Amino acid sequence: MLALAPALVLVATGCSAIGQDSGGDGPSFDRVVLVTHDSFALPKPLIRQFEQESGYDLVVRGSGDAGVLTNKLVLTKDDPLGDVSFGVDNTFASRALDEGVFAPYDAQLPTGADRYRLPGDGADGKAHDLTPIDDASVCVNVDDTWFAAHHLAPPKALDDLVDPRYRDLFVTPGATTSSPGMAFLLTTIAAYGEDGWQDWWSKLMANGAKLDDGWSQAYEVDFTQGGGKGDRPIVLSYDSSPAFTVSDGKSSTSALLDTCFRQVEYAGVLAGAENPDGAEALIDFLLTPEVQAALPDSMYVFPVDSSVELPAEWARFAVQPTDPYAVAPADISAHRDEWLREWSDLTSR
Repeated sequence: MLALAPALVLVATGCSAIGQDSGGDGPSFDRVVLVTHDSFALPKPLIRQFEQESGYDLVVRGSGDAGVLTNKLVLTKDDPLGDVSFGVDNTFASRALDEGVFAPYDAQLPTGADRYRLPGDGADGKAHDLTPIDDASVCVNVDDTWFAAHHLAPPKALDDLVDPRYRDLFVTPGATTSSPGMAFLLTTIAAYGEDGWQDWWSKLMANGAKLDDGWSQAYEVDFTQGGGKGDRPIVLSYDSSPAFTVSDGKSSTSALLDTCFRQVEYAGVLAGAENPDGAEALIDFLLTPEVQAALPDSMYVFPVDSSVELPAEWARFAVQPTDPYAVAPADISAHRDEWLREWSDLTSR
């Protein structure tokens, strides 16, 4: 059985196998400084391998979730916090590109990774600013054991979440305070259109949906399968989550694959980096088969390298959607603030 609570708490709290930044501010070309989200984690042997092969010490500076990370990178673009960043995703990437946060670097992508390139990045034959490293889809998850015990058919689609049969059963992180919450808002915009998502959210809140600040509160505390004493059997999580609720060869949860929004995480050399060579070396390392194979168990995401063999539980239970919802990055960049203001007004009534 996979230990769900300890494993997912590792991600939620940002615990890492890597030593934290010692705080030195002077230039140093024997180190490479990675600015990332708090969920970055790789096994110690891989970190030692990078340091031995590259000759650089790796310094990690955590900066909140993907949204907070992007904001910090934009605010410090003229005096970057490090050399390289990992964790800006496709819901925030357009803002970072518009602000000139990253420097061009065309890494050699592994098999299948080219499909995750960000639209518009590298246009007109220019080098790309962002390199895809991993992907995972934000999806509604259900506690199958709870629904079986209560003799109630679980929901299957977004429309079901506003059905009175599921009143007071759904919990989700908020769009203004978490990247999966933002992805879920984008899911509903893609599903119901720019003039229809507001009505759906009004119905959802009237049906007793609970909003939490972050994913860890929603999944670990309020979800009935999250390791605590939660009372909500429907939660916003990931397509990979069912692989971590396996006992006796069976998962106790399911991801609803008709409710998903794909998130892709990128790495990029920070413009003005003190050590751009070290930054490029780290990006190349994140694309190696060893790191790509470690991503499912260390960060609970899928590798972009399609040739990498997934762990057994992933291959069976972490099923990816075939047709996830999507919103064009340019539309996200143009309307994010407007959509978030509308969402906040709707959910605070």
